[in-house]
Amino acid sequence: MSEENAELPWYHEGLRFQCTQCGNCCTGSPGAVWVNDAEIQAIADHLNEPVGAIRLLATKYLNGKVSIKDYPNGDCYYFDPNSRGCRIYPVRPIQCRTWPFWDRHLTSVDAWNDVGKGCPGINKGKLVSLEIIEQNREQRSL
Repeated sequence: MSEENAELPWYHEGLRFQCTQCGNCCTGSPGAVWVNDAEIQAIADHLNEPVGAIRLLATKYLNGKVSIKDYPNGDCYYFDPNSRGCRIYPVRPIQCRTWPFWDRHLTSVDAWNDVGKGCPGINKGKLVSLEIIEQNREQRSL
């Protein structure tokens, strides 16, 4: 590898990903979908509900931050099991919008391929450029 390429991430040539709308990223083990005030407001506006109702019914506090609630089976509060879709898809949080381009998935080829065990869109479909991957990572850190 040349010195010029030594600083590039392993995925510098891009990664293949095509969302299949399977809903697997919205289900499974319990976790956290971090949301900020603007995202909560967008969800409230989208659902035509008061912000307070969204905060009370659909969020939880974890480690001093706000997350969307999930059910004991790990399904996101906004996941519709009948359609296997998101009830707030147009205003889904940044964490959801940037899937699967999260730091922990990009640490290595093995980490990326491990995500692919549960996500049928990994290593499939169109090539996502390094620039787009990095834009997604930056959004997550805002």
